[in-house]
Amino acid sequence: MSDNNLISPNSAPHSDVEDIKIRSNYLRGSLVETLEDPITASIPEDDNRLMKFHGSYMQDDRDLRNERNKQKLEPAYQFMLRVRAAGGVVTPKQWLMMDSVSQKYANGTIRLTTRQSFQLHGVIKWNLKNTIKEVNEALLSTLAACGDVNRNVMCNPNPYQSEIHSEVYNWASKISSHLDPQTNAYHEIWLDGEKVIDSKDSQAEQEPIYGRVYLPRKFKIGLAVPPSNDVDVFSQDLGFIAIVENGELKGFNVTVGGGMGMTHGDVKTYPQISKVIGFCLPEQMIDVAEKTVMIQRDYGDRSVRKHARFKYTIDDRGLDWFVQELTDRLGWSLQEARPYHFEHNGDRYGWVKGSNNKWHFTLFIQNGRIKDEEDYKLMTGLREIAQVHTGDFRLTPNQNLIIANVSSQKKKKIEGLIQEYGLTDGLHYSALRRNSMACVAFPTCGLAMAESERYLPSLLSKIEPMLEESGLQDDDIVIRMTGCPNGCARPMLAEIAFIGKAPGKYNLYLGGGFSGNRLNKLYKENIGEDEILDSLQPIIKQYAKDRQEGEHFGDYVIRAGYVAEVTDGQNFHS
Repeated sequence: MSDNNLISPNSAPHSDVEDIKIRSNYLRGSLVETLEDPITASIPEDDNRLMKFHGSYMQDDRDLRNERNKQKLEPAYQFMLRVRAAGGVVTPKQWLMMDSVSQKYANGTIRLTTRQSFQLHGVIKWNLKNTIKEVNEALLSTLAACGDVNRNVMCNPNPYQSEIHSEVYNWASKISSHLDPQTNAYHEIWLDGEKVIDSKDSQAEQEPIYGRVYLPRKFKIGLAVPPSNDVDVFSQDLGFIAIVENGELKGFNVTVGGGMGMTHGDVKTYPQISKVIGFCLPEQMIDVAEKTVMIQRDYGDRSVRKHARFKYTIDDRGLDWFVQELTDRLGWSLQEARPYHFEHNGDRYGWVKGSNNKWHFTLFIQNGRIKDEEDYKLMTGLREIAQVHTGDFRLTPNQNLIIANVSSQKKKKIEGLIQEYGLTDGLHYSALRRNSMACVAFPTCGLAMAESERYLPSLLSKIEPMLEESGLQDDDIVIRMTGCPNGCARPMLAEIAFIGKAPGKYNLYLGGGFSGNRLNKLYKENIGEDEILDSLQPIIKQYAKDRQEGEHFGDYVIRAGYVAEVTDGQNFHS
C-alpha cells in the first residue's frame, strides 16, 4: 500500500497543493490572521486553497475587473460560500436562515446547485465568520462543501416513494457524516471552538480516514432510486443504485469511477461514466464508502492534479485491481449486481401525492437561482411558504425545489401562496427549458471561459421556435451548458450540451443518454450563437420527421449518424 496519506515534503513528487496541505496543520494555515487583515479584501493563495475545505472560494466580480484595474483598485474580491445539506433536505427554519443570511451578508440571492447544496455569492471577507456561524446555528455546515474531501452526498428526492426516499436519505446522511473531516480547525476558526492543537509540528491523529493531506482531489458520492437517475449516478466517483423489491429496500448496486471534469485540448483528461461492480446490503454501504475513499487516498495521483480524480486511478490500474483491493480491505466480497432500470434523469413537476399520504410540489427554478424579479417574487413567495410549512424543502439535483411532505391540512394554504406569488412548476415553458441546466459562470466564477447561467435562457428562447415549428415543444430533451469544461452542470451527459471555450464561443456536444447512462460526443467546436442555431435547426427538423416511436433525441442523433456513440471517456474527444 502507498504511503501517500503520510506524504512528507521530501517524499515522491507531488503538487504544490500537497505542500500547502502538509503545512496547514490540518486545514488551519494562517486563516485566523488572514481573516483579520484589514488592508485587503483578498486572502493569500495558500489560505485560499485551504478555504475550499471550509466551504468557500475567493472570487471577484469579473464584470468590474477592467474598470477597477483602470482605477488602480484591487479587484472586487468576494467569496462564494457553499452550504451542505446531505440529500438536499432542509427544514423550513433552515430555509429561512439561508434567506436571511443571503440578504444580510451576500448578494440577496440563493443559488441551488447541481449537487443539492446552497451557494451564496458576494460575501465579503469580513462577513464570512458571521455567515458561517449563523449557518451552523441552524444545524447546517459549510465544512467539506469544497476541497479535496468527499463533497455533499447526493440522494434522489423521490416524491413517489416517500418511505423508500426516507430510508435512502438516512443512509446518505450517515455516509456524509461518516466521511466528514475530523479536524477541529473548522470549529476553532469559525465557531470560536477551543483550540486543540498548538504545535504546527504535532503528529496528533486527527483524520483517521483522510490522513494528514486528505485526498488528491475532490470525491463525489450519489444515491439513486430507480426509475429516476436524477442524481446522475454514473457521473459520481462512487454511486449507489437502490434495489427495491416489493416496496422494500434490499440494498444497493455499487458503481465506481465516474467523473465529468476535463481540460480543453488535453486528451489525457476526459469525462467518464462509472461502472457497476456489485451489490451490497444497506448496512454495508458505509464500509464500502470508507474503504473506497481510503483507496483513492492511498493510490490517487498527487503529482498532477488534472490526473488526480478517482476515475484516473481506476483507469491506470484497472477495474479488477480496484475490486480486489476493495475486497481485501473490506474482508468480504460484494454480491453480484442486481437488475435495475432507469427511465429519466429529470424532475417531475407540480403536485404529487407520496405513498405516505403527504403532498409534494416541485417548482421549476431556472438554473437554480432564487431571487425576486420585478414580475416574479420567487424569493418572497418561498419565504412566506417557509413561515407556514411544517414539512421540508428538498433541493433536487436539477437545481429545482420540492416543497415536500405537505399535509392535506396545509396543502390549501401553501397552494394559495403558490398562486398568490405566481410560483411555477414550469408547465407553461417548453419541455426543453424544463430539462435545462447551467452552471454559474460569469461574473463570479474564476474558471469561466464563457457565459452560462446568464446566457442559456436567451439561447433557449431562440431554440424553442424551432421545436414549436416541428411540434416538439412538449418533448423532453436534456440540454445543459457550462462556462468551462469542469462539468459542474454535468453537460457531458446531456442530449444537447454547450461547453464554454471563450467569450461567446462554445463546443457543441450531442448524443448523451436521456437517463444519464451515456456520454455525449463533440459535434462542432468553438462556435457562436449563429452557428449553434444553424447547426441545430436541421437536426431538430429531421428528428421530428424520422424518429422512431419513443426514440429520444440523444439516441436519434447517434442512429442518424450525426455523432458516433461514445464507449469510453477517451473516445469522448475523437
